[in-house]
Amino acid sequence: MKIESLEKLVTEGRNPDTMNIDSVSTLEMVEMMNMEDKKVALVVEKAKVSIAKAIDVIAERLKRGGRLIYMGAGTSGRLGILDASECPPTYGVSDELVQGIIAGGYTAIFKAVEGAEDDAELGKKDLIEKNLKENDVVCGIAASGRTPYVIGAMKYAKEVGAAVISVTMNPESEMAKISEVPISVVVGPEAVMGSTRMKSGTAQKMVLNMLSTGAMIKLGKVYGNLMVDVKASNEKLYTRAKRIVMLATDKSEEIVNKYLEETDFDVKLAILMIITGLKIEEAKKLLSENEGYVQKAIDAANNI
Repeated sequence: MKIESLEKLVTEGRNPDTMNIDSVSTLEMVEMMNMEDKKVALVVEKAKVSIAKAIDVIAERLKRGGRLIYMGAGTSGRLGILDASECPPTYGVSDELVQGIIAGGYTAIFKAVEGAEDDAELGKKDLIEKNLKENDVVCGIAASGRTPYVIGAMKYAKEVGAAVISVTMNPESEMAKISEVPISVVVGPEAVMGSTRMKSGTAQKMVLNMLSTGAMIKLGKVYGNLMVDVKASNEKLYTRAKRIVMLATDKSEEIVNKYLEETDFDVKLAILMIITGLKIEEAKKLLSENEGYVQKAIDAANNI
């Protein structure tokens, strides 16, 4: 990349507020970084309309049997993998539903793979290997908005007919122009010039949190603000499942334990049975008829 091209990127600018970050006290250094971090949430807020549109696109495609696939290089790729890997234990979904792909593959999660991000054909190849379909969503992530690996993947996704979203930190980027729902969060120059794992990485994490969480809410994985599709696979999650049912039903631990044991720790089913008084088979049927939405199933039970 030419110097003049790099200079046009907001994320590659030199921050006037941290020019002496290398010569101040440690506390002042921390204060400078913290001051920059404070700006991130306010800038993410400015992108809320685009984020909401992206959530609706993702939820609609997932309901049709599609997948959400994050594509990125370096920090961006790792953040996509992090978000994807946390969906199954949090919302009880298949590990195929939300996936993260990083330029350079598995090795690149832990160590930089030089040159991988510059290969547009590699991005396309990685999606071909995933057997990308029309119902899928590809979300390209890059602070610069111009990573060839991600652009190659996004262009291929458009050819297939998949939905294409982008999360970038520079306005009017090449990725934004390709995307049907561009999310541009302009965080400005980093505290240390070019270290986009800082404000840019924080902004990306915030946006990805919203995208996956919003989609899961739209898919009925949340009742009120309780994550009711949690899969109890360890002691912490068993305890969390129990507490969720107690909060949802205002019942004692003893009563909740009885229903969780009967339902094999199916949180949704236990809540529905406790609130409606339905037997397990009736509750299963009603939950299925209402596509797993607890509130809809409760409303339906009240109208029987």
